[in-house]
Amino acid sequence: MKQVVIIGAGPAGLTAGYELLRQAPGEYEVTIYEESDAIGGISRTVNHHGNRMDIGGHRFFSKDKEVMQWWQKMMPRQGRPSFDDRKLRRKKQLSPGGPDPDKTDRVMLVRNRVSRIYYKHKFFDYPVSMKWDTIKNMGFGTTMAAGFSYLGSCISKLPEDSLENFYVNRFGRKLYSMFFEGYTEKLWGRHPSEISADWGAQRVKGLSILAVIKDMFTKLGFGDQSHVETSLIEEFYYPKFGPGQLWEITAKEFEKLGGKIVKNAKVTKIRTNASDTVESIVIEQDGEEKTVTGDIFISSMPVKDLVAGMNDVPAREAKIAAGLPYRDFVTVGLLLEKLELKNQTAIRTLGNIVPDCWIYVQDTGVKLGRIQVFNNWSPYMVKDPEHRVWIGLEYFCAEGDRFWNLTDKQCIVFAVKELRKMGVIAPDAKILDAHREKVKKAYPAYFDTYDEIDTLISYLNRFGNLFCVGRNGQHRYNNMDHSMATSFEAVKNILSGTTDKTNVWNVNTEKEYHETAKEEKA
Repeated sequence: MKQVVIIGAGPAGLTAGYELLRQAPGEYEVTIYEESDAIGGISRTVNHHGNRMDIGGHRFFSKDKEVMQWWQKMMPRQGRPSFDDRKLRRKKQLSPGGPDPDKTDRVMLVRNRVSRIYYKHKFFDYPVSMKWDTIKNMGFGTTMAAGFSYLGSCISKLPEDSLENFYVNRFGRKLYSMFFEGYTEKLWGRHPSEISADWGAQRVKGLSILAVIKDMFTKLGFGDQSHVETSLIEEFYYPKFGPGQLWEITAKEFEKLGGKIVKNAKVTKIRTNASDTVESIVIEQDGEEKTVTGDIFISSMPVKDLVAGMNDVPAREAKIAAGLPYRDFVTVGLLLEKLELKNQTAIRTLGNIVPDCWIYVQDTGVKLGRIQVFNNWSPYMVKDPEHRVWIGLEYFCAEGDRFWNLTDKQCIVFAVKELRKMGVIAPDAKILDAHREKVKKAYPAYFDTYDEIDTLISYLNRFGNLFCVGRNGQHRYNNMDHSMATSFEAVKNILSGTTDKTNVWNVNTEKEYHETAKEEKA
């Protein structure tokens, strides 16, 4: 029986482990080593006094049919209305014979996708839409300036050698300066002119003013309705108790198949030999080191740390890995009686709160990047969703910087002050409860030595029994479905004996995969 060692119990690691044991029972002994005491990585859910926090926000939607079917198998979609839909008599497409979320926990909810931009105390659709409310909020003069700016970008294209030029080519300089420039700098701590266009190509995909207009006409009944940009979807699926619930379920299913998960086990060394084979890893647990041998190694740990722990790495590759940048992340959860933001939409909500899952904060006068309204992700995330509002304030920072090093109390006070400044809560609003979560290496960044990453990938691919999967495992800003897909591909290679990793690294890079695949009604 071959020994498989997996580093990391996030979506990529758990998917790989589960699929290996499911597809080849009795052939592999699989152990997952997880540095923390939690399951799910950045996709975990934190339970604070009965109110749950989704770390980063995770919409369950994919154009990958295999991923959609996998989610459905792990957590069947609801067959009866959720608590808020039932109370508000909101209609949803239910799955015949599916579970009742009021009676069953292992259930995926169907949720409305509402994400908006909060800019100069006004709401704009995200992505920006071409409709009367947008024009009214922008003002006629600004709208005209944005229109002519966009036309100018169509006539004269800039070389796409930076994220700034990537955005300007698709939206025009005026809209770029309003909705992309400041927010991108908040997110990455760098001006878009310093960031590779690869990030935009991967995250924005085919989205542009033209795509927004096309989507508008499609919704009016014109054009091909079988194609949709991921950023324009109107519904998504969501586990009853947040994304962490899915991965906790997956971990249990993995263990039922004979898999083993070792928590609080930090991988510090990866030992290789002259035959370009990984022989073992060294884990640190309870202050002691232990060597673990294996036949196959699957890594979802940050590439930077992986290479730093390997022996005999050539100087150039070591330098590239050491220079790969990340952006770290802090979420502050606040429990409130109400928000000052008014629900002026046609969407009914419990307590008539705003219907948004995310609110993007483009205002450069505050550090806050996004607001999550957990009530709208799932009413079961909140202990008392009819009378309380549970929100998450998302901040982007660097591990060890001034914001990162604030105490919990200092960080919460800072966050509350910003909300009051923005008019999101009243000056005398009572904070009923609060909690802070910090996440290291949440976002792989596309600057510094990133432009040499292909050299590093070529080096890692030399090791036939090493597979790099997931967001940090590939230093690629993958969504959860992409991270899972890298593991699907790695498992296919392991089962077939293929050592060519091209298919694993190609996930989330091929244009066809994202932009023109037909949406599957799974």
